[in-house]
Amino acid sequence: MDTLDIVIEAPIWEADPLTALATAAVRAALHHVHIDPDDCEVTLLACDDTRIAELNAEFRGKPTPTNVLSWPAQSLAPPAEGQTPPAPEAGFDGMIELGDIALSYDTCAREAVESGKPFADHLTHLIVHGVLHLLGYDHETDGDAALMEGLEVEILGNLGLDDPYNADDKITGATVAPFPKTGPNGRH
Repeated sequence: MDTLDIVIEAPIWEADPLTALATAAVRAALHHVHIDPDDCEVTLLACDDTRIAELNAEFRGKPTPTNVLSWPAQSLAPPAEGQTPPAPEAGFDGMIELGDIALSYDTCAREAVESGKPFADHLTHLIVHGVLHLLGYDHETDGDAALMEGLEVEILGNLGLDDPYNADDKITGATVAPFPKTGPNGRH
């Protein structure tokens, strides 16, 4: 599948389980919003707390670790609070470059333990969350958060996973950053 390019920067990530899980999460999120995953490109950086803190400092001015960061390739802000963002546009080659997502193993694993959830379930949620950020969804206002969280619950339910918001499991660290001129993996 060419939709997802995974760059494993921290050795603690295991390539095969991450690849299968991330592929399923990205494809499920895109299918749910009626976008053909085979027409899209997403890069996922699998890193640790040290690296994600560097990225968070560089792009958001917050020198602390977080669970997930997203760099949308296109600005897809919705027309009004709580509304669906516009669809991303394909490039000259017909492919839709969505952007980059970075995940910190350390923070993801710690949050999974703290919330009593399987690591794979929490990681799937964060990947779906990151993809939705790439598509212009956000959680800065109540209306936008309700829309985004509702989509997450539906997508995860379609994957057979529980509602992550059912037990005060808010993704407090998940953020969207301005798309860098050079992505965290140097591909853009």
